[in-house]
Amino acid sequence: MSDAIDTALVAVNLGTPEAPTAPAVRRYLAEFLGDPRVVSIPPLLWKPLLYGLILPLRGPRSAANYAKVWMDEGSPLLVYTRRLAAALQQRLPQWRVVPAMRYGKPALRATLRELRAAGVRRLVVLPLYPQYSTTTTASVADVVAEETQGMDVTLIEDYSVDPGWVAAVAESVRRYREQHGAGTHLLFSFHGLPQRVADAGDPYPQRCQDSAAAVAAALGLEPSQWSLSYQSRFGRERWLEPSTVRTLDRLAETGVRQVDVVCPGFAVDCLETLEEVALGLAEHFQAKGGRMAYVPCLNDGGAHADALARLALRAAGREA
Repeated sequence: MSDAIDTALVAVNLGTPEAPTAPAVRRYLAEFLGDPRVVSIPPLLWKPLLYGLILPLRGPRSAANYAKVWMDEGSPLLVYTRRLAAALQQRLPQWRVVPAMRYGKPALRATLRELRAAGVRRLVVLPLYPQYSTTTTASVADVVAEETQGMDVTLIEDYSVDPGWVAAVAESVRRYREQHGAGTHLLFSFHGLPQRVADAGDPYPQRCQDSAAAVAAALGLEPSQWSLSYQSRFGRERWLEPSTVRTLDRLAETGVRQVDVVCPGFAVDCLETLEEVALGLAEHFQAKGGRMAYVPCLNDGGAHADALARLALRAAGREA
């Protein structure tokens, strides 16, 4: 096999249920929440709680939320990840580009084994998490380390301030505002993280701040025109502050009536952006007397695929 066809790019996203049903959601959540990188509680304590309380309660509730945003082709996260992989394949014709999921299907572990069996010897693994965290990127790295012994592997750990990616996010915000009108405030909403994880040294909060600041600078925004918050909390422990919902409340209390929300921690749209933000938080802010507009993720947009293809080429030592 020549070098032209023995290199693969694996674009890895978090994962999704196979259907918007309670059983499918429970299977997915069992795998996701069973990862010690995600929940570090000792299994003897965590598994009875997970299987006895959390999955029975969250399964039906989450399934109903998924049903609100489910597409004809399937889960938005899977649909857009596949489309993004296809766009990357167009830009990297001498590589094999495949999508994979850390949890659910197509499973990362199975994908790596298939690539090895196909004779692929050089891998570039791109976790679609722009901001590194031990709870996401490191979990991908765990599986990659276990399944790629003897292969030439490069893992792209972080692209939180990559110039191409920053420019793509900024342009998406600029274009959305030109087409739909600009709110008076831009809110960067990132997925949350338990505060104890950050206290243990996870660099994720700083990476999120760096991303938001870089995009704001590219947009020419003043400090008063934007802010950062964290969404998608789970459980009762303390999470990163400020929360997105409380930030929206604070903005409403100070008289801000038009807010644009962008979620640059998500490479593609998914439950957390489409249901939680675009539907739920928009309704919440409307009840406060304001209008909240959601700026879609980059998804399979050309500028996004261009930026990630350049990242992959640089990682492989083949400058674009």
